[in-house]
Amino acid sequence: MKTRLAVLALSLVSLTGLSACGFTPLYGDSAAGTSLSRIAVTTQNDRLGYRVREQLEDTLGRDGAQPPLWRLETTIEQSRRPLGRRIDDTATRYELTVKGTWTLTPATGGATPITGTETVTTTYAAADQPYAAIAAQQDGEERAAAELARLIRLDLLRTLSNP
Repeated sequence: MKTRLAVLALSLVSLTGLSACGFTPLYGDSAAGTSLSRIAVTTQNDRLGYRVREQLEDTLGRDGAQPPLWRLETTIEQSRRPLGRRIDDTATRYELTVKGTWTLTPATGGATPITGTETVTTTYAAADQPYAAIAAQQDGEERAAAELARLIRLDLLRTLSNP
């Protein structure tokens, strides 16, 4: 019982110390976190661009009811490289590398745009059946798009929290 009370007291003291130092969590409510939902995302008009835009809007929590404060333009480049070889010289796996270059500008214009680049690499198995091969490739693209959106969101949080 005494150890439980001591742990509780120590926790309260450490939390009080954290609040006094000006610490704010990265994912807490802040000006940067609330402005993320007011970023309009544009990507290129292809399957991977659509997936990245969808993932970015989901991860940023896009609020369509409010006018955007920022415009995020992304350019996506992908490359696919075969890994491993079977006896018949076909690949057993593929490595998908997706590079996303983004530019964040205020919706009103006038300010200097903020830019960044993120690169994601995923792998997927090569299947012998045509449908399975297409499904594996699309799954790899979906995972790459989700990871790219997560990394861009972290970049945006860092950028907007440090004026």
